[in-house]
Amino acid sequence: MSRDELKALIRTVPDFPSHGIQFRDITTLLAHGEGLAASIDHLVEIAADLGADKVAGIEARGFIFGTALALRLGVGFVPLRKAGKLPVETIGEDYALEYGSARLELDPSIVDDNAHVLVVDDLLATGGTAIAATNLLRRAGARVEHALFVVDLPELPGGKALAEAGITPHALVEFAGH
Repeated sequence: MSRDELKALIRTVPDFPSHGIQFRDITTLLAHGEGLAASIDHLVEIAADLGADKVAGIEARGFIFGTALALRLGVGFVPLRKAGKLPVETIGEDYALEYGSARLELDPSIVDDNAHVLVVDDLLATGGTAIAATNLLRRAGARVEHALFVVDLPELPGGKALAEAGITPHALVEFAGH
């Protein structure tokens, strides 16, 4: 399937979570077997030349794409979890959300020093979550230079924010607006 065909599988929900927002719902892509497989194929094509030693997925949808990508690349997977979900000592990174704050946590023992880690998530909007993930991984000793998304909303500042943090963003599809 082409990227345009994959884009057509992503449902747009108007006025969610608030008026004026066009929510890009990937559950319709996930539920489409051929589309999901093609998404992973396209992600592998992008990631193959990035030289990742590990793939880090951001909870929760980043786990879906990140784990499949890690398997296909033959590298390990690093889960970046919401606060309080890991049973071992962690390091954490707080970050701002549109309506509050959140925290990502990581078991630093699963990140090899100087490992090249590719960050994966479903959507790039403001970039706050991906930057928090990058900061966390870098504190654990990883090199993070690239982040991979299924959807990019290029009219929002995420791509610019990532570039300013030294991260090159890559995405399968883009949607105008937000």
